[in-house]
Amino acid sequence: MSSPLKKILAGAALALAATTASAATQIKVASLIWIGYGPFYVAEALDLYKKHGLSVKLQMFSDPALIPPALVSGSVQGAMVTYDQVIGQVAKGINHKVVLPIDYSNGGDAIVVANGISKISEFKGKKIGFNPLSPSDFLLTYALKQNGLAEKDIMPVSMTPEAVPAAMASGQLQIGVTYEPSLSQVLSQGGGKKFKVIFSSKEAPGLIADVLVFDDKYIKSNPKEVTAVIKGYLDGLEYIKQKPDEAAKIIGKAMGISAKEVKEQWAGVYNIPLKEMPKAFAKSKDTTSYFASGEIIAGLLKAKGQIDKVPPTEATIDPQFVNALAK
Repeated sequence: MSSPLKKILAGAALALAATTASAATQIKVASLIWIGYGPFYVAEALDLYKKHGLSVKLQMFSDPALIPPALVSGSVQGAMVTYDQVIGQVAKGINHKVVLPIDYSNGGDAIVVANGISKISEFKGKKIGFNPLSPSDFLLTYALKQNGLAEKDIMPVSMTPEAVPAAMASGQLQIGVTYEPSLSQVLSQGGGKKFKVIFSSKEAPGLIADVLVFDDKYIKSNPKEVTAVIKGYLDGLEYIKQKPDEAAKIIGKAMGISAKEVKEQWAGVYNIPLKEMPKAFAKSKDTTSYFASGEIIAGLLKAKGQIDKVPPTEATIDPQFVNALAK
């Protein structure tokens, strides 16, 4: 065989091998439009997973309730969800585990009211728009309980967070529960004088926490892929820190908002740096620990009949990857 032909065949073989390897390492991760997921948007746009031997495609969902079933079916390999969703799944016997603490809402989720309402006790007998079995539902339940009320004291109106701004603008509702970017849309109405925040996640740090989850079987059979996803996320987080203006443009494109709005919404969320991540997995009375927040969340979910039993916190988490990277 001639030398040129050998080179051509060798090159073709390498290209085929590279294509095969690439295909074997592509995974899908479920996501929502949420400012806290910004590092993932950056990592995907800049392909920051490539150097870690992985290709990640974000699968966008409009309803958070549809994400856990997608993970169960295998249509996605990983998912970004709130920690209360993990508790709900594990309570049903589904082995989804948190491998990465992403963020916790720091005002990015809120209960908004018309200016005529001044306290939560005035919610009694009123219609409130929120998405059932979601972080909005959880935040409302917690706020009501803190003020001596329960869901039986209000008139629930089922709607997605994205539908709340229009419902409140039309006068259909005086009270709604939503999160960014819909939260800013509500507050900007009437020149910013029509509606206000009466209770937000800032008053319950760690209770609305976003996490990255995988099924336990996938974790055990694909530890390298899980590690690569986490590393890509951390690279995205670092990019935001080093180049905030460029990052804001990338995130804005993913969320359908301006770079200016991205920067405004960053104040409503706290993305946990790597050095702090192990604390989320450690036993503590601080609500930023899953052991403390999980106890409160599970108690509320059980009281509302959403789960039959409270799963042990250890069954909802897998700290091995974060602990190894944080060393």
